[in-house]
Amino acid sequence: MRLCFLVEEHYRHDGMPNEVIGRLTAWGHRVDVVRPGGSLLRMTEAVDAGAHDAWVLKTVSGGPGLTVLEAAAAAGLTTVNDARSIRGVRDKALAAALGRLRGLPLPPTYAVARPELLREIPAAEYPLVVKPSDGSSGRAVHLVSSPGRLEALLPALAGEGMLIAQPYVPNPGTDMKVYAVGGELFATERCSPLRPDPSVRERRVPLSAEVAAIAARVGEVYGLDLYGVDVLLGPEGPVVVDVNDFPSFRQVPDAAARVARAVLGLARAGGGAPAAPVAAPVAAPVGLPYTVPVSIPSQSPAQITAHITAAAGDAV
Repeated sequence: MRLCFLVEEHYRHDGMPNEVIGRLTAWGHRVDVVRPGGSLLRMTEAVDAGAHDAWVLKTVSGGPGLTVLEAAAAAGLTTVNDARSIRGVRDKALAAALGRLRGLPLPPTYAVARPELLREIPAAEYPLVVKPSDGSSGRAVHLVSSPGRLEALLPALAGEGMLIAQPYVPNPGTDMKVYAVGGELFATERCSPLRPDPSVRERRVPLSAEVAAIAARVGEVYGLDLYGVDVLLGPEGPVVVDVNDFPSFRQVPDAAARVARAVLGLARAGGGAPAAPVAAPVAAPVGLPYTVPVSIPSQSPAQITAHITAAAGDAV
């Protein structure tokens, strides 16, 4: 097959997607790589309707690659993921609205065009997590314990464009990342960037039926085939806090081959979505039950605020 990968400078030397490109090439497929962030693009000729069977995007949020992918989609070409679906999750304000409307467990989300408008959020909603609506890779994510701390943060938020703010979800201090690839779901646990703990190492973990169902539903809601979902196990159940198209797939067994096979399958199918993914089996470490219990102590808002201030210094 003939494939075109759009890879921006941020991922120029990254294992994902370079290892996938290497695997596809080794299997005898032709892969062209376009770096939209470092190339002069003649847009009237950038998309050749007969040159490639599918276009694949691996770029930072807000980068120029999505524009090229959308041009390919407009020409009727197969894209991985669907270009319209990517736009729907890269705008986090839009993603929150779509997800809540369609029943996904997302936190209440505020969106503002200017940082000072965050002052209008009721004090009862604090602590808050504030981040750019087009952010990626943890850029400019801040944990804000109180309206007073917000005032000190406002200068740092200037120039970030549209921002979103969500009430902080109390959790055990770890994030769960669920990856969907090739019709399977793989879950990893890692230290929360909002509560750093060097002793917590990223590892693959089993998926409960509840989280697996939510992760599969994410693909349906947003129209994604290859994706990642950030889930927090909060006191009222799992909460979706972010969705990524074409993530890193860290800890997924033989990730490069799995992603490469998924890309080929989607290219052959013309981008048509496969069946809903299912949780892949994983052997639990000794002493770890298949369903991991989560214990979250009951805390008052004041206790949560005090903990955040001490552990995170209000910003990441």
